[in-house]
Amino acid sequence: MNFFFSIITILLPSFALASNNESNYFAAIIFILFVVVTLLITYFASKKTDVKENYYAAGGKISGFQNGLAIAGDYMSAASFLGISGLVFYSGFDGLIYSIGFLVGWPIILFLISERLKNLGKFTFADITSIRLEQSKIRILSATGTLVTITLYLIAQMVGAGSLIQILFGLPYEVAVCIVGILMIIYVSFGGMIATTWVQIIKAFLLIFGASILAFLVFKEFSFSLSSLLEQAVKVHESKIEILMPGKLIDDPVSAISLGIALILGTAGLPHILMRFFTVPDAKSARISALYATTFIGYFYILTFVIGFGAIVFLSDNSIYLNESGKLIGSNNMAAIHLSHSIGGDVFLGFISAVAFATILAVVSGLTLAGASAIGRDLFVYVIKKGNADEKTELKVSKFSSVVIGIVAIILGIFFEGQNVAFMVGLAFSVAASTNFPILFLTIIWKNLTTKGAYYGGMIGLLTTITLVILGPTIWVEVFGFKEAIFPYKYPAIFTVSISFLAIFVISVMDKTTKQTENHKKFEMLTKKAYLGE
Repeated sequence: MNFFFSIITILLPSFALASNNESNYFAAIIFILFVVVTLLITYFASKKTDVKENYYAAGGKISGFQNGLAIAGDYMSAASFLGISGLVFYSGFDGLIYSIGFLVGWPIILFLISERLKNLGKFTFADITSIRLEQSKIRILSATGTLVTITLYLIAQMVGAGSLIQILFGLPYEVAVCIVGILMIIYVSFGGMIATTWVQIIKAFLLIFGASILAFLVFKEFSFSLSSLLEQAVKVHESKIEILMPGKLIDDPVSAISLGIALILGTAGLPHILMRFFTVPDAKSARISALYATTFIGYFYILTFVIGFGAIVFLSDNSIYLNESGKLIGSNNMAAIHLSHSIGGDVFLGFISAVAFATILAVVSGLTLAGASAIGRDLFVYVIKKGNADEKTELKVSKFSSVVIGIVAIILGIFFEGQNVAFMVGLAFSVAASTNFPILFLTIIWKNLTTKGAYYGGMIGLLTTITLVILGPTIWVEVFGFKEAIFPYKYPAIFTVSISFLAIFVISVMDKTTKQTENHKKFEMLTKKAYLGE
């Protein structure tokens, strides 16, 4: 217990010292309260994380409603709250592509995957694929896809955290990123899935509550008329009527379709989301949790649309929130934060800022746990130890892995300063859609899938995605500084998903390995039970 109190005394005074107005003090109070409560949860959860069922899956004792709220908390990240509202502020209609795309992927999880995940898996989605495919190869691929996905996702969260604390507390960007990294390491390495779940639930409630108030205050200024809000946004935005038309952010059909594919299919391949379906007691609870999550997330994305257009109206011509070049202070990612001050004053700014920071802390915890489980369970236990590692050693490796992932996240967060967080998450979704989803989907529905097909086809999809992301505009131009990208599209999913599915299919068909093994028969039996909801 003394350790957790020492963490509070080390980290939190920096916020109080940096505060220089009423909003900062109020935000610091809310943030300190959030951290204290969540560290207490972590402390009590740490007494139960010596068992892997509790560390990875909270003992399977989370109810459908609780898990639905926790999934929503995991999914409604900094990219959702800060990034999407910032994209709507910048481009108007095009920002909706992200919010709609993020949401549309949920029916796939709800009707196709959620119950079968619970019935067929245990701790990670690799548990499902390894029932019928060779353990070592498929877990290497699954773990690699997981680590690449969460790395890109973590970058987005760390960048959002750094920008937020810079604006609010005046702390250096690097210090802000380090604070987030340290806290997420504590949550995951000590509290596991139990602590992560309750951190997500608290954060989801705060975020939905705060975003609802912000959207309400915007609507109130226009007598709750959406048309009046849009008309005023058109008048003040530099692009005028074009903000109500597609094309400012994504100006070609290939990019639009590619982004849509990434967001829709990527949702069903996000490892930190898939893990959450192992925390409920049965398949019915898994389905219920997916239904609740879809409802919460859908409602929240409607709010981001209102917040984004509200930011256009209240911030576009307001010099208080613009720098010397006429751009929003702290980048477009800070549109929702500045709007909260413009429309609600210092106290509301403090509340929204603290909620946004709590959002980031909660999401990075879920991401880190997914990465730690991929290393500790999939790679260490089943690849390195060939399934012969004891439970105590497995948990030690997973917890140590969370520390390493936290350090890597801090370094990358500093390196990628200034990137739009929604863009970075879009790249993560591309990897999930091109690697994790095809293998999981075909494992469930296609009886002729082979280990070679899944492994080599999935690896082709993964390497192709990574290559095209690096050669594309986001990395090659915006990060590396080259004048022109080798690959012209920001989102490669339309190509990489097709390549992945095709490669898996062709290699599986050409594979002469006997397909009707005991593992396949076992999987078919479990699949029948999954269909029946047993």
